[in-house]
Amino acid sequence: MEVFNSRKTEYKSAIRAIKVGEEVKLRICVPRSINCNGALLCVTKDWESTVYYNMFWAGMAEDDCEYWEVHFSATTSGLYWYHFELETPWGKNFITNSGSGTGDITIEGGEFQQTVYDDDYKTPEWLKGGIIYQIFPDRFYSSGEKKEGYRPSRVMRKWGDEPFWAEEQMNGIWNNDYFGGDLKGIEQKLDYLEELGVTCIYLNPIFEANSNHRYDTADYERIDPLLGDEKDLKSLCSKAKEKGISIILDGVFSHTGCDSKYFNMYNNYDSVGAYNSMSSPYYSWYKFIDYPDNYQSWWGIRLLPEIIEENESYREYICGENGILRKWMKCGIRGWRLDVADELPDIFLDDLRNAVKAENEDAVIIGEVWEDATNKTAYGLRRRYLLGKQLDSVMNYPFADAVLKFVRFHNAGAFFDDVMSIIENYPKESLHILMNHIGTHDTERAITRLVGENPDGYDRVWQKEHNKLEAEDYFKGVSMMKIASLLQFTLPGVPSIYYGDEIGMQGMKDPFNRACMSWDNVNEELHRWYKRLGEIRKGCSALIEGDFIPVYCLHKTAAYKRAGNNNELLIAINLDDESQELEIGYEWDNSYAIFGESSRGGKITLAPYRYALLSR
Repeated sequence: MEVFNSRKTEYKSAIRAIKVGEEVKLRICVPRSINCNGALLCVTKDWESTVYYNMFWAGMAEDDCEYWEVHFSATTSGLYWYHFELETPWGKNFITNSGSGTGDITIEGGEFQQTVYDDDYKTPEWLKGGIIYQIFPDRFYSSGEKKEGYRPSRVMRKWGDEPFWAEEQMNGIWNNDYFGGDLKGIEQKLDYLEELGVTCIYLNPIFEANSNHRYDTADYERIDPLLGDEKDLKSLCSKAKEKGISIILDGVFSHTGCDSKYFNMYNNYDSVGAYNSMSSPYYSWYKFIDYPDNYQSWWGIRLLPEIIEENESYREYICGENGILRKWMKCGIRGWRLDVADELPDIFLDDLRNAVKAENEDAVIIGEVWEDATNKTAYGLRRRYLLGKQLDSVMNYPFADAVLKFVRFHNAGAFFDDVMSIIENYPKESLHILMNHIGTHDTERAITRLVGENPDGYDRVWQKEHNKLEAEDYFKGVSMMKIASLLQFTLPGVPSIYYGDEIGMQGMKDPFNRACMSWDNVNEELHRWYKRLGEIRKGCSALIEGDFIPVYCLHKTAAYKRAGNNNELLIAINLDDESQELEIGYEWDNSYAIFGESSRGGKITLAPYRYALLSR
């Protein structure tokens, strides 16, 4: 028997984060051969002293092991680390974390994590069980309406042409080519999104800026004229709501553009910017080292001067009663995705949540965090994103990596380890609305990542040469995308489709992953598949808040179930070159096979690179 396993209910009653005041029972199984005469649970909250809890002898486990138990609860939210201490005639031994939740008796080792969150932490119900669709606005669909009020220096391109990628194409101005996608174009495609089962659209930045990605905000109070205006946003929100679809915007609050009304380096705005005068109302927002030309910028990119988010006037401008957040929420949006959330200080995130929830307590706040958000440390501080006072959810990059690595490299054990780490650490309130993508505007296209070459370390010339998959690889990629999306749509959280992934678009890193939506070149097999997945999510309560339970894991095969109050789903995957038999339990023999083979005698046989989805 195992000494301890934090991911099994025999040893830990709650395999998840717990609320303040909620009890969790911890049990260890100690070999009698070490003559244990006392056991302690040793708990250390971040930056505090260790607290010791006496454990109680709880009976025998077979003939050669004995149980010791203790109940633990916390009075304050935070991150708690624990191990066990054993008293023996020969001195102290310890049960520490040897990885994957497993405890071993050692002299020294790692700690187990227990997240404790506020007991009043609530996240929006409407997003649970839904589907997010991410749109890069300039590249999704153009209404064809004439645009006015934008700078003539912008280079307007023909829809479907390849985005500029070489320096000589740009005449010294990066990210200056535009294809005319707009808010009205998105509105015209709402029927298409409804057919996919989409319940939430996440828009990359739409405020006025001087690049096609618009992460260099020029004016938070104005929609970029190439995308439309405030009236267009209100119309989009209204029409989307009629179809059960909510809109969330990208909030870029850690920096602005140097070419903005706030900084105004090039005097393109009527305002007195921080660069123009130390008397500017915006001067105190920025981090000048040697005024005006030496200032801190985002990752050293001078086009993006950093904001001092702690600045009171800036916080009032963004988070105040008449601030930017509430202004756009009054137009009908239902939440925000926060760019580089780990660069936003706690005081700003606290104010932001208060503002958003004051305007609409049902609005969602999703942070861009690339790692496990529960134990993230940024700039020397442990972040408290998901303890109840800041974010509702994060972009789930750990799940994306787990899914794509499993489908490409076939290590089922590593897949379960990555997934269970998130499930073990996250509050269930955030777990079930995690933004589960397999690709975004910041990564290669999912199909490219699954079967293409790795672009890391290569320049854009190389990426251009390898941007399009060979026909055989693309065919294989479609099959792999179906498996990856099946996992994506059935793991805890909300699947997020990056525009075009559902029709088989491919592409290396920026700008190749930001091509125009290929409306005239649709992979119908993949498109039908995504629509079917959307139908399944809509009709299955187990995918809303159902428990995730590993069922089978061996080499290149995996099976897990989602157990809800009214139904259960079982997902089985075989990524081996040969047919494999998976033991899943007799209870699935009378289940309904949505995809793949049925269960017989408690087992299911899957052909190479095949899958099954059972319901009961």
